[in-house]
Amino acid sequence: MALYDFTLKFALGQQDADPESYIDRLYEAGCDDALIGIGKRGRIALDFSRDADSAEQALLSAIHDVRQAVPDAVFIEATPDFVGVPDIANVLGVSRQYIGKIVAQHASRLPPPAHAGVRDVWHLATMLSWLVERGLREVDTTLIEISRANMRAIDYMWHMEYE
Repeated sequence: MALYDFTLKFALGQQDADPESYIDRLYEAGCDDALIGIGKRGRIALDFSRDADSAEQALLSAIHDVRQAVPDAVFIEATPDFVGVPDIANVLGVSRQYIGKIVAQHASRLPPPAHAGVRDVWHLATMLSWLVERGLREVDTTLIEISRANMRAIDYMWHMEYE
């Protein structure tokens, strides 16, 4: 078993719902390993630290637990996933300048971004794997695993809903 840290974000079925009313139900449904954020009316975010045999199992069990407590919750996002240079630096605990330097030095060999624009955005799993494969950075394997699972989270949800 490994410990996986990730965040799940949901829209509540009733946009005017008070997220605070769901806290006890979430705890009872198995989300006792999550910090629950209720900052925006009609939305809820849960920061999990979940023990599981795999990142996929951690993610799917957490989504299941949330849906048990709040059946009309609509999955929005699992993070960490989409990242720019500052986000990559933050996740790795290094400076933006350090990651910016790597990106500039290897620009022609970087993985394609998930979104190209003024600031490129990548899937975190893609960038972490790329850094490790080139020996540019050591990364905790559980972080790579959960970022890969988060990248596929929409697919997981589609299969849970429609298959």
